[in-house]
Amino acid sequence: MSSHHPHLRTPSGKPRLRSFEIALDGTPGRFNAITDVPGVAVGYATLIAGDGPLRIGKGPVRTGVTAILPRPPGELATPVFAGVFSQNGNGELTGTHIIEETGAFNLPITITNTHSCGVTRDGTLRWMSRVQPAALDSAWGLPVSAETYDGFLNDINGHHVGFDHVASALDGATSGAIDEGSVGGGTGMISFGFKAGSGTASRIVEWQDRGYTLGVFVQANFGRRHNFTIRGRRVGPELTEPAIRERTPRAEKGSIIAIVATDAPFLPHQMKRLARRVPLGIAMTGGYGYHSSGDIFLAFSTANPEAALAASGRIARADFIPDVDIDPFFDAVVQGVEEAILNALTANEDMTGRDGNFVPALPTGWLKNKSG
Repeated sequence: MSSHHPHLRTPSGKPRLRSFEIALDGTPGRFNAITDVPGVAVGYATLIAGDGPLRIGKGPVRTGVTAILPRPPGELATPVFAGVFSQNGNGELTGTHIIEETGAFNLPITITNTHSCGVTRDGTLRWMSRVQPAALDSAWGLPVSAETYDGFLNDINGHHVGFDHVASALDGATSGAIDEGSVGGGTGMISFGFKAGSGTASRIVEWQDRGYTLGVFVQANFGRRHNFTIRGRRVGPELTEPAIRERTPRAEKGSIIAIVATDAPFLPHQMKRLARRVPLGIAMTGGYGYHSSGDIFLAFSTANPEAALAASGRIARADFIPDVDIDPFFDAVVQGVEEAILNALTANEDMTGRDGNFVPALPTGWLKNKSG
């Protein structure tokens, strides 16, 4: 397999987990990304500026916003069947109440830092009113916006994410191969004491002679070094170095947001079942849902658009795979979440942020030795 293959490298050339020849389960899609699900697109706005002491409102800035479009721009008013699950609710994902009520949502998803969650939510509505104003005439303006905390590296109280950054991420959303690591909302994020952030993966699931795609996207910002696990092996204890350097005390405010997308036809209760399996993939890497961690997950299906719209005055009909056949899709969620988290770690570099706070990248030389 060529070193430029999208399974091995990100578009910007950073290594993904598979470049280290570590054995994984399941069959990935063409790009091994959430964008393998037809119609799903991802865009980023990455904000990196300044060094030295924290000056609130000035920087240093290490943050951004990620946009995920569940359908092509012209179809964003059409809902997708969905389910949400909170393993530990020390965080935020807006729009959950209507998803619990109706089993669906529409409009794009954004993920950012904790103190910019409202900005990206409102920015999504501003963007929709520009690109598809009619969609807000008939739809509820309740977009999904999620967050994790980046205040160890970023001037989080400086509110550097603006509406223009939200629009840039949404306008730039693309299918195909996407970057990972310190990009978009993941720019200032940390997992297991290593630089983390944005990660993705996908799996092909065969059912009744047809291949369906299930994709995962994570914003990983959780986990303690001693728990870090790769493919069932507890490696954290042998990775005490390189260490985080705390010029200012590091608050335990880790979290993970996971978005699961599929083109397989499932009903809302089944999407919630998929979302409930996300913690099992997190546990494979050593994440245990600690008190300070906001572990919140959303799963959606792009199938059944007419049923999701459910026009007035006629019976709506939806296809769905039987619950008794759902287990291979559970496998795909667990496998995809595990790999997406590890991709966020491998496709990364050291980062120094506010006040000289330093977070090392997972040492790729160590990974090569382990895989060899």
